[in-house]
Amino acid sequence: MSSPVGRNLGLIIALLVLCAVGAITAGDRFVDTDNMVTILRFASIIGVVSIGMTFVIIGGGIDLSVGAIVALSSVWATTLATQTMAEDTHWLLMVFVACAVGVGCGLINGVLVAYGRMAPFIATLAMFAAARGLAEIISEQRTQLVDVRELVDTINGELLGISVLIWIFAVVSAIGWVLLNRTTFGRRTIAVGGNATAARLAGIAVKRHTVLLYVVLGLACGIAGIMLTARTGTGSGTHGQLYELDAIAAVVIGGTLLTGGRGTIVGTVFGVLIFQTLTNVFTLNNLDSSTQAVAKGAIIVVAVLLQQRVAVRSSDST
Repeated sequence: MSSPVGRNLGLIIALLVLCAVGAITAGDRFVDTDNMVTILRFASIIGVVSIGMTFVIIGGGIDLSVGAIVALSSVWATTLATQTMAEDTHWLLMVFVACAVGVGCGLINGVLVAYGRMAPFIATLAMFAAARGLAEIISEQRTQLVDVRELVDTINGELLGISVLIWIFAVVSAIGWVLLNRTTFGRRTIAVGGNATAARLAGIAVKRHTVLLYVVLGLACGIAGIMLTARTGTGSGTHGQLYELDAIAAVVIGGTLLTGGRGTIVGTVFGVLIFQTLTNVFTLNNLDSSTQAVAKGAIIVVAVLLQQRVAVRSSDST
């Protein structure tokens, strides 16, 4: 189980077990094709955030503000001014605005952590409060409706018979995999998370790279924000609630070490699917959200304990 193949095999088994439980307890409602598509559609948005979170955690950081950044991105992209300009030009302007807001928030987080030497927990907690508050101020605590129907119709539509939301998740996951496994950026991310001092001595600009990691996550939040806006047809300061919990949980379940230095995009994708399937099974069996939260918390604890056990075994073997 300490090898990447072993960890991914364990995740596949866990996902299959959840599917079996769903088929047994919910019957045809779970195995229905529409329900499977629903799982993937709901997994796509938090999945994009989780891909970005994977890079930050591998790099030795963490971000508690992702849900608030998603909300702020959705609100800023659906303001009257933005939508008016989008109607006069193209709906992609709203996408650009959402991504720009996400990148800006990520840049602030990265600068505070890298150059301000603030603990990631504190810096991103401050962004969590500020971004959520700013989203509520801009929207005046109201839900903003999307009037640019081309945006909703395009992102909520299908391409080759598959939801565009799922395609976006697949493309982001593929780009994330290439970036982590086939580029210098990925190797530097693992080096910085494994030992920042050694990475600095090896010539890596650790502070600059840390900022870039948070910018990548901010961009992922911006993309998720516009996806959520299109799916719901609204921009709201309440969007993205508990996304930080779901994203961190998916990344940890996927085998990424919270201490940094190790992780996989494939594992994160499986982690997202596991959590979304679990949520779907609970929903079909009429279990409340409180029970779901308890189950997710227990799974996170078990995953971290297993990580520690594997890490101890690996150190003993070396």
